[in-house]
Amino acid sequence: QVQLVESGGGLVQAGGSLRLSCAASGRIFSTYAMGWFRQAPEKVREFIAGVDRSGGITYVLDSVKGRFAISRDNAKNTVYLQMNSLKPEDTAVYYCAASRITTKPIVTAANEYNYWGQGTQVTVSS
Repeated sequence: QVQLVESGGGLVQAGGSLRLSCAASGRIFSTYAMGWFRQAPEKVREFIAGVDRSGGITYVLDSVKGRFAISRDNAKNTVYLQMNSLKPEDTAVYYCAASRITTKPIVTAANEYNYWGQGTQVTVSS
């Protein structure tokens, strides 16, 4: 069982930056692939970034590539999402998730994640 708690969301002006953190409980954090998703009002939840169990392989969606970066610190049981050059269309609730899948380094499908955080709101004003 893994419990995930996101933090770092808030209100920011367009062009600004935020760093989201997701702290995980448990001693086997390093066995989970991790991902960040977001869900804007009346839209489906979308995958935006993933990191493999070691932190050596990362992937970000093309729409945020160059602006967002995912990383993890297994010693701190934490995964991060650095968001720069934020745009109003980045406004959403951001969720982190943990996947037990070991057959691939990056997991992009929401239904392949086993544990989810409660989400943190990010609002970008124009």
